[in-house]
Parts: sequence; structure tokens; C-alpha cells
Amino acid sequence: MLAEILRGAMISGSLIIAIGAQNLFVLKQGLLKNHIFFVSAICFICDFTLMSIGIMGVGTFISANPLITNILAILGALFLIWYGFNALKSAIKGTSSMQIESQDTKNNSLLKVILTTLAVTLLNPHVYLDTVVIVGGIAGTLTSEQKIAFLIGAVCVSFIWFFGIGYGARLLTPLFKQKRMWIILDCLVGLVMFYIAYRLIMYVYQGI
Repeated sequence: MLAEILRGAMISGSLIIAIGAQNLFVLKQGLLKNHIFFVSAICFICDFTLMSIGIMGVGTFISANPLITNILAILGALFLIWYGFNALKSAIKGTSSMQIESQDTKNNSLLKVILTTLAVTLLNPHVYLDTVVIVGGIAGTLTSEQKIAFLIGAVCVSFIWFFGIGYGARLLTPLFKQKRMWIILDCLVGLVMFYIAYRLIMYVYQGI
């Protein structure tokens, strides 16, 4: 059982820790101290749900249905392009740096943050690929008891990671009091969003 817990933790960690749209979003919200608990909790709950679904065998069905994956890819690309554009606009205007200086997050209502977190998480097909298809596929050969242990290890890493970068981001606050650091972060966010959107578009194009 311990071996499967560690296996689930290592596989989950290798997939989650890679720099992506979701991680950059959580990091930015952590720096802005903007409803961090809800952002981290939503990311964790989505991971837990999707990993559970994948381990139960749904991952095989989704990966075998090109229509579903193409629809997810198109929706994800459109959202990421929009979010990347806003990130670059923020870099040009210095919006993020002004926000952290004033500590004014009233314009970012809880509902807006929740909806954006859900969008960043659920409109990105890579999330389904990682949690449902890959994790589910690896767990497909395990027994019922081993799957439970595997899932425990996987979701523990997810919990530690999202709450860690959400609340740990405040340690970087002194560094991000410099406007140029926010410009760099927003540019990085925008470029990553556009790159992932490009890969999703190519995925759909090559599958047609």
C-alpha cells in the first residue's frame, strides 16, 4: 500500500509541478492575496474529482472520443488566448503592480475569482490529459485497494502543492514590490497562455 501511495505521489507531482496556466494563476492570486483559500481549494477539489474519475476508468473513454477532446481543446484555446491577452495588457499598463501596492482587491469579487479559477482549471484540456487520462491509465492495472492508495498519494501532493504556492507566494511579496517583476510575471503568464493555446489549436488541426 505504501508503495502505491508513493507511486501516486510521484506521478501526480511530476504532472502538477510543471509550469502551466493553472500554477501561474494560483501564484499570481497568492501574490495579490486575493481569495487564496478559495483559489487553492478549487484547484485541489478539481484535481481530486478528476483523478478519482480517471482512476475509475473514465479516462480511457475520453481519450478514445476525439469529438469530446476537440471540443475541450477549442474552448480551452479560446479562453487561454483571452486570458493571455489580458495578462500582456496588464504588463503594459502595470495593473498588477498597482493592485498589490494598494492592496485593493474589491474589484476582484469572490464570484469572479471562483469563476476564473474554474475556467483556468476546467477549460484547459491538459488538466484532463494529466489527471484523467495519464493518472487513470497508469492506475488501470491496479487492484481496487491499490487504486485507493494510489489516489491518496496523488491527491496529497495536489493539496500540498496548490495550498503551498497559494500561501507561500506571500514570501515573494518583497520581490514583487518592484514593478518590473510584475511586468516579467505578466509577460510570462501571457506567453505561456498563448503557447498552450497554440498547442491546443495544433492538436485539433492535426486530428482533423
